[in-house]
Amino acid sequence: MTKPANKPAGAPEKTATVGTRERIVRTTSRLLQRQGYEGTGIKQISREAEATLGSVYHFFPGGKQELAAAAIRHGDEEFAVLLRAGLGSSADPGEAITTCTRMLADELRASGWQDGCPITTTALETVGRVPVIEQAVAEAFANWRAIVADWLLAAGIDAEDARELADTVLNTLEGAELSAQVARDEEPLLVSGRHLARLLATYR
Repeated sequence: MTKPANKPAGAPEKTATVGTRERIVRTTSRLLQRQGYEGTGIKQISREAEATLGSVYHFFPGGKQELAAAAIRHGDEEFAVLLRAGLGSSADPGEAITTCTRMLADELRASGWQDGCPITTTALETVGRVPVIEQAVAEAFANWRAIVADWLLAAGIDAEDARELADTVLNTLEGAELSAQVARDEEPLLVSGRHLARLLATYR
């Protein structure tokens, strides 16, 4: 294909640029989820994303830290979509939370028990050491808590209780997902869903 006269030789087309960047971020998110920050290198990201090292550094001149932060934000968005879908599945909070844990269990099983929380491994490895990643992690958890709190408010729970319950719900889901991943068994998630449903029923 002939390049436009005003585009430097070798410069990617706009559509290719968008696709390549997204592919790099998605690949990095998956690798960080499965291998952690220390276990994931730029060369592996480049290879698995089918992108040149030059492309990786073109989009992320800050290198691995900048790319990892972008991958954390991608994981934040993916988990937010799942949370909203699960919590919005029923007008009854108990039914909605059990559906949410079922969805998490289904996703985890489908990945061969590899893809738990998209940010936990990287968060634990970099806490206190890589501020740009630590900030992205903090924003992800704040976003998830806000989603749960807004859902609880919409269900008729008052603001103070909704804030505290949002922490409880999110912490329970995170712990249950890790337990299910380690055990390679969905039961910890399903049990947590049932008990969260009972807890929520006491606030209605």
